[in-house]
Amino acid sequence: MNTVAAGYTYGTAAVAYSPLSMEDLELLKQTVLFTEEDEKYLRLAGEVLQDQIEAVLDLWYSFVGSHSYLAYYFSSTDHQLNSEYLSAVRRRFHQWILDTCNRPYDRDWLNYQQEIGLRHTRAKKNQIDCIQSASSHIGLRYLITFIYPITATIKPFLANKGHSAEDVEKMYQAWFKSIVVQVTLWSYPYAKEGDF
Repeated sequence: MNTVAAGYTYGTAAVAYSPLSMEDLELLKQTVLFTEEDEKYLRLAGEVLQDQIEAVLDLWYSFVGSHSYLAYYFSSTDHQLNSEYLSAVRRRFHQWILDTCNRPYDRDWLNYQQEIGLRHTRAKKNQIDCIQSASSHIGLRYLITFIYPITATIKPFLANKGHSAEDVEKMYQAWFKSIVVQVTLWSYPYAKEGDF
């Protein structure tokens, strides 16, 4: 996608500031065994996925759409899927895949993880798109359990460009580690003060 997605505020003053330090982020990365080699393989994954992102999103959206309890979060107050909202989120989801693979995990990246987390909670859900949705909050349980589908389903796409099985596995593991760190960071707004 060539245009900036509506509501994509990465690196701007509109993004929430993460209360976590870069040292906190480093410790999380160490905890999931995320290394410089993983950074290298995430960049490779970004190259591999770049022209497949729409197919990845088709798969993920099909998964969400086939489960009414998940589709509910993309529905209007009359419980009908809101196609405008789905499209806006999809454009940001596209960019998120690119950011996951290509952005340095620096202060701007850390802050944007806080922003993403807040956009799943009552603090900011629906605000960026100015919509009335069936839900003003996505339960933490779905952020956590979504780790598996957005990880398991990526591997076939990583294998589509003829890389060795070893390189595909290294890209996959790097992606998995990144997703665990990101969902952990997105969980911060859900935690009681002092509990994270």
